[in-house]
Amino acid sequence: MTKAIYVNLVVQDLSRSRAFFKALGMHFNPAFSNEQAAALVIGDGIYAMLHTPDSMRRFTAKSLADPGRSLEVMLALQQEHRAAVDNMFHRAIDAGGMEQRPAEDHGFMYSRSFEDPDGHIWEVFWMDSCPPCDR
Repeated sequence: MTKAIYVNLVVQDLSRSRAFFKALGMHFNPAFSNEQAAALVIGDGIYAMLHTPDSMRRFTAKSLADPGRSLEVMLALQQEHRAAVDNMFHRAIDAGGMEQRPAEDHGFMYSRSFEDPDGHIWEVFWMDSCPPCDR
């Protein structure tokens, strides 16, 4: 069974990205971070490696996507409650993120969406784990 996931993302300004995610309350693992890449700790076993373009080119000969112009991946982070969704969303906007689309409220699920300074899309959501069950 997989123990962890590391999503690798290209960022144009690593210092700016580090400040943005720190403003969201996240932190970095210094053992896997340097001036070319930073290991963002999102949760238990959930990480994003933020790479400068030169760093990412070490791993692929493919051209690198521009997340400000095209979708490469949409990252969804489940929160424990609705207020945590709004909290993270507003922290992202205050730190320089941009609303990607309006909030969606389906009763059993609530989500907000923002773009980080590089244009990566982050969905922050809460979902009732048992919407159709009898309680």
